[in-house]
Parts: sequence; C-alpha cells; structure tokens
Amino acid sequence: MWTALAVMLAVHVAGETPLKSLEDIRIRDPFVLPVPETGWYYLYGTGRPLGETGFDAYRSRDLKQWEGPFAVFRPPAGFWGVKDFWAPEVHRYRGKYYMFATFLPKEPEQRGTGILVADTPEGPFVPHSDGPATPREVRALDGTLFIDPDGKPWMVFCHEWEQIVDGAICAMRLSEDLKRGEGAPVTLFHASQAAWVVQMGFGAGEGKITDGPWVWREPDGSLVTLWSSFGPGKQYVTSTARSASGSITGPWVPAAEPFFLEDGGHGMFFETFDGKRLLSLHQPNRKPNERAKFFTLETGGGTVRVTGRHEAP
Repeated sequence: MWTALAVMLAVHVAGETPLKSLEDIRIRDPFVLPVPETGWYYLYGTGRPLGETGFDAYRSRDLKQWEGPFAVFRPPAGFWGVKDFWAPEVHRYRGKYYMFATFLPKEPEQRGTGILVADTPEGPFVPHSDGPATPREVRALDGTLFIDPDGKPWMVFCHEWEQIVDGAICAMRLSEDLKRGEGAPVTLFHASQAAWVVQMGFGAGEGKITDGPWVWREPDGSLVTLWSSFGPGKQYVTSTARSASGSITGPWVPAAEPFFLEDGGHGMFFETFDGKRLLSLHQPNRKPNERAKFFTLETGGGTVRVTGRHEAP
C-alpha cells in the first residue's frame, strides 16, 4: 500500500511520470544546464526516451531525482536534418537559449552542427541557423559554443574521421547572432597528435577519432578543452588539450595521457548552485547501458584530476 502511494505521489509531483534517478535514464553525451534563477538543473543528451524524432530533456532540483522526459524540440516540416539528432548542448546567450546539435541532412550535404533557439531552457526550440552552421562540405559533429575575450562567439567542433581518417578538433567564428559560420575553420589539432589514441574500425572504415570538445578557461588564463577518443585497450576515454598561446586558435597541445580511462566520455563541466564544479559524461560507452555520471574534480595548469563520484544529497 505504501509503495503504491509513494509512486502515485511521485507521479503527481513530476506532473506525468515518476521521478527518476540517473540510473533510470539511458543517455549519451549528457549536457547539464544549471539555471540559478529558477533553481533547476536541465539534462539534455542523445537518445529518444519518448520515442519521437527530436530532443527530450529532464530537470532536477538536486541532481538526484529527475522529472521527465519532456519534449524540447520536434523538427518542423521540411527541417534540413533527417537523422542522427546527436549531442544537444544548450547555452544561454544574450537573453535566449541556443541549442547546438548534430544532424545528418539529405545527401550530398555532410553531417553538421546546426543551431536552434528558444526563450526558455524547456523550449520549444525552433531552427535558428539556415541548415548546418558548420561548413557544408565538412563532415562535422559535436559543436560547442565558445566566447573569446572580445565577446565574439565561436563554434568548436569535430571534423570527422570518416572524412579525413585522422579526426580533428576545429574552431570557426560565428556571426554575432549565431545564425551562421564566418570564415574558414581553423584546425586546432588532430587525434594522431595524442600518442595514446588508437586506430578504430567501424562501418565506415578505420581511423583515429575526435569526439565531444568542451572548452573552458582557468583562473590563470589557461585555455583548455576536454575531448574524447579511444585509447589503451580500445577503451573510450577522455583527455584534455591546452592552447599554448591562451587563444582559441592555438597552437594546441594534447595531454600526454587521458585523465578518465574507465570507458566514459563526451564530457563537460557545470557548476552546482553551491559552487562545486562537476564533470558530466556518459559511462559506460556500451549500448544499451549508457548513463550520465557526475564526478568531482580538480583542475589547474591545463590538467584535470577526478577526485570522486558526486553523490547528490
């Protein structure tokens, strides 16, 4: 009786479905957006928990119990992306919320990252860029937003190994309104520059992979990016690279080894409402067991050290 009552109460509180723990949510590329004004954390990622094409999200007050899923984007008729729908990130910029996400259009265009916009983090998001903001001749994915010291927006993204064999991390200026790319992209580094990256074979052939960049600046001015690939034992791992100049255009130097070796990646950082910096990534990388995991960490000098698993109160 009490178990049934608890379930009914959870359904009422969440609005539609019982509250979920992270272990209940299958998700890849987990991206967390804290919104201090409302006290909500939003969780976006790759997956279709509602079974429909588009993106769904969850929200939580404490990073432990999550409401959702609820729809935040459904492609309108004629939308340029026809499949994949990968790696959504939501960034607040000039009073609105912008979703960077990867889509595969109809050929002959390449897979690329487009930009959607909404007035709230719960959407509904609508198309903002005219097709992919990444160059249409470049097979690209996993775009993320970076704002340089002059306040100018950039997209950092992966140039896929499927097209160039030795995958790369690139950066490209965006227009002030985030509607399009401006100028040619700059290659920051290739996967092969990290000696620990191993060649992997998939349906499209073999190559060295770059995945999931996330850029941040340290208090000492160091500019660093997270990125993932496949390393020792062909495990999915996460590492860093550091800009030797402190500028987004580099030159960039990949770390000598990954800092996360336990089959997890596509990471990002977020700040909790009480001031802690956490690492979010999916682990393991094996279908259908992918889950969002949060870790405490220490950073400095372009390095990252995981100090433990974050346990929500």
